[in-house]
Amino acid sequence: MIEDFLSPIDNSVVDFSKELAETSIGYNILKHDSSGLPSLEGVKLALIFVRDGRSAVGNNETGYGFDTIRRYFYKLFMGSWDIKIADLGDLNPGFEVADTYSALKEVSVLLIKKHIIPIVIGGGQDLTYALYRAYDNLEQTVNLVSVDSRFDLGSVDGKLDSNSYLSHIILGQPNNLFNYSNIGYQTYFNSQEEIDLMDQLYFDAMRLGNVSKDITMVEPILRDADIVSVDLGSIRRSDAPANRNASPNGFYGEELCAITRYAGISDKVSSFGIYEYNAVIDSEGQTAHLIAQMMWYFIEGVAFRSDDYPFCSKDDYYKYIVLVEGEELYFYKSNKTDRWWLDVPFPDGTNENYTRHALIPCSYEDYLKAADQEIPDRWWKAYRKLL
Repeated sequence: MIEDFLSPIDNSVVDFSKELAETSIGYNILKHDSSGLPSLEGVKLALIFVRDGRSAVGNNETGYGFDTIRRYFYKLFMGSWDIKIADLGDLNPGFEVADTYSALKEVSVLLIKKHIIPIVIGGGQDLTYALYRAYDNLEQTVNLVSVDSRFDLGSVDGKLDSNSYLSHIILGQPNNLFNYSNIGYQTYFNSQEEIDLMDQLYFDAMRLGNVSKDITMVEPILRDADIVSVDLGSIRRSDAPANRNASPNGFYGEELCAITRYAGISDKVSSFGIYEYNAVIDSEGQTAHLIAQMMWYFIEGVAFRSDDYPFCSKDDYYKYIVLVEGEELYFYKSNKTDRWWLDVPFPDGTNENYTRHALIPCSYEDYLKAADQEIPDRWWKAYRKLL
């Protein structure tokens, strides 16, 4: 029972929510209070605050002070949403960090199987590993997107922590990872060997400067994600000071809100996390306030999902065929949202678990490149992984 892993919301926060406006989130959200967990019937999103930062390298004291985030979040007003949200309280730290991973995995499995999206607030970004392992029970390959200034590959033989969780995901068994994408990496924080490895594994890596020039370029990447993990260290210190690994450069707060809305609006994203919040150094609650707004934008994105991902029938899509270097590329455009997809052919003997990745999101610009006889990078990378 997940009740064994979760502590109720503090009574003072529950009382605080009762005094808020009737149209506020805090007044309407279902809460795990002293009377127990709320019913999950009809719930679309569930908040889980994980009180474990023992493996957050260089960010001591993270994993606490979540009620500040709650108060900012609860005070926000509901959007034009017709979805139920639940706050399941705090996930208790285990005796060992591995116990925390196990507990988060179990809670996440239950929620995802019920088609409830867990919104995890941590704690170290190593908690992403626990979310990833939840998909072991769901028997599907997944795409992971990390918004981070670093790849967090760490040492191959090192212990699992916030600096090395990605290596453990890539090398761990069972291997459910089909694709990894990084949004916002900063070159000077990553060795050239790590940058080259991203290419060798046919992963996607988008530099901060390129994304900042055109934030819309992240939409196809997030549209293809199952898990989205946000490290607060990807945000510049002036906008999010509550992280000991923050630096002068990074995304602006409004850029992260745009990114989280893109994540929410993706029909595929089934789990979402924001990590590395350190309440001890949160100047006047600024970072807590930003996290609350990021959560708001993610939820708004979920509320406005268009359900136009062509899992089965392609009847509601315009089909475009482009001949590039003797290869026929098949593009599909939704007549509902004008979003684009690109078909990747299956080589003989392709693992059946990869079938859900044969149609990849792309942009109109990718179509134009193909028309100019340039095969899009995402097509090549996906094709190589299917070999």
